[in-house]
Amino acid sequence: MEKKKKALKIVIIAIAVIIAAGALISCFTVVNAGSTGVVLTFGAVDDTVLSEGLHFKIPFIQKVVEVNNRTQKIETSGTASSKDLQIVTYDVAVNYHVNNTASAELYKTVGADYSNVIIAPAIQESIKAVAAQYTAEQLITERQNVGDKIKEALGDKISAYGITVEIFNIVNFDFSAEFNAAVEAKQTAQQNALKAEQDLARIEVEAKQKIAQSEAEAQSIKLIQDALATSPDYIEYVKWNKWDGKLPTVLGGDSGTILDIGNITGSGQTAE
Repeated sequence: MEKKKKALKIVIIAIAVIIAAGALISCFTVVNAGSTGVVLTFGAVDDTVLSEGLHFKIPFIQKVVEVNNRTQKIETSGTASSKDLQIVTYDVAVNYHVNNTASAELYKTVGADYSNVIIAPAIQESIKAVAAQYTAEQLITERQNVGDKIKEALGDKISAYGITVEIFNIVNFDFSAEFNAAVEAKQTAQQNALKAEQDLARIEVEAKQKIAQSEAEAQSIKLIQDALATSPDYIEYVKWNKWDGKLPTVLGGDSGTILDIGNITGSGQTAE
C-alpha cells in the first residue's frame, strides 16, 4: 500500500514538472530571421511588432504570428485593352516585401493572405489602367516605359498597406493573330521602303560619279588642247596623230609626171 502511494506521488510530481516546464516554455517564442512577430492577445492584434529573436509572451493568453518580410514573388496573367482597343494578353512577375513596421496593421486589416487579397488584384488593375494609355504598337516599342508606369501605379495602390514593390517585370505581351500579321506586314513595307531609298541614293551617287568622271576627262582634253594650241609642234602633233601608219603609193612632180611607188614595191604602175 505504501509503495502504491509513493509511486502515485512520483507520477503526480512528474506530471506537475512537465506542466510547469510546458508553461515555462510557452512563456517564450522565437521569431525567425527575415520575419516579424505579430502579437495576438485573446485573438486581438496588438500594435507591438516583435523583431527577430527570443521574446516573452503570456502563456495561453497571447499568441505570436510570424509575418514574412523577405523579398517575395508573385506571378500573374490576364488580359487588358490598349488605347486602340487591341486585346493584350500579359504575363508579369512582381518582387515585393512587407515593411517590418507595417506587419501588425497588415495582419489586422487584411490577414495572412495579403498576396491574393491585395497584391494580385492591384497588379491587374494597374496593368489595365496603364495599357489603356498606349496603343498596341507602343506597348511593344515602349515596353520599358510601360513597365515603369505600371510599377509606379502598383506602388501607389499597395504602399498604404506597408508593401513595397521592388521589381516589376513584363514577362510577355501577346496580341491577336490579326494584329501580329499587321505588324509583320508593316515591318516588311518599311524594310522595302528603306531598301528603295538606299537604292535611289546609290544610283544618285553613281550618276554623280559618272558626271564627275566625264567632267574630269573633258577638262583633261581641254588642257591638252590648250597646251598644244600654244606649242610650235601642234601641227606636227595633229599630222602624226591622224596618220594611219601607211606610206602614200603615188607621188606627183612639177613636170606632171606621176610616179606610182607601187611599181617599186611590185604592186603598182607608172602613168603619165
